[in-house]
Amino acid sequence: MRIDAHAHVWNMDRIRYEWPTPDEPELYRSIEPPELAPLLREAGVSGAVLVQAADDRAETDYLLDMAAAHDIVKGVVGWVPLDRPDEAGRQLERLVKNPYFKGVRHLIHGEADPDWVVRDNVVEGLRVLASFGLTFDVVAVFPDHLRHVPALAEKVPGLRLALDHLAKPPIVDAGGFGEWASQLAAAAAYPNVHAKLSGLNTACDWARWDAEDWRPAVEAAFRAFGAERLMFGSDWPVANLAGDYGRVWEATLRNLEGRSAAEKEAVLGGTAIKFYELS
Repeated sequence: MRIDAHAHVWNMDRIRYEWPTPDEPELYRSIEPPELAPLLREAGVSGAVLVQAADDRAETDYLLDMAAAHDIVKGVVGWVPLDRPDEAGRQLERLVKNPYFKGVRHLIHGEADPDWVVRDNVVEGLRVLASFGLTFDVVAVFPDHLRHVPALAEKVPGLRLALDHLAKPPIVDAGGFGEWASQLAAAAAYPNVHAKLSGLNTACDWARWDAEDWRPAVEAAFRAFGAERLMFGSDWPVANLAGDYGRVWEATLRNLEGRSAAEKEAVLGGTAIKFYELS
């Protein structure tokens, strides 16, 4: 089964989002699963994991409603207030009863403090999350957040972590690439850390990029994680800022050329199924 491990939907009438804003008119509208479904079919993808786009309890309920209503949704990564561990625990007691609820994300890249995710109260919230057997998506943006992942993996060893978008490698600014690759390898040294081949098109020159631009980052990710801890994600509809679903899918396949059938199967679905415990 092919799985898109990172897609978004949103409803502007139901939820208040900090982003997208009117400055992104192609995204500043309600975008829901019926719009995603034909794109998945065309690519031969069985379904998607929906990932939160707002640090808002109501959005998590909205995403779970979408999962119940649309077969293409295989799982939901929602939100709880990790910086308030007791409250997070109470919400998780309710959410974990829903079979579509697979994990949590917080928009750490939107926090003024780049060290927010390693605050003591947040780490305690992550321990609560781990106690429910759930996952944490780390929306790390290099250089501010990737460096914290080894500390999280050590402090909460029972927590499965997924690095969204390979922590946005500096594809355009090659001067920082070596440091990014070093930090990625340090994170990958912990077996509970996984990563998503997602969002790479928006790390490129938006107006002019090719699948080959991804190659160094993808190769570094394979060296660090191996296929068994890598998973494909479209980051749709954000991907539309620098292409579209089909172009991202084709670029991913191009970067998997030469890999074994088993490696391709893992990246295109197997890893996500195991990580998020999809059925």
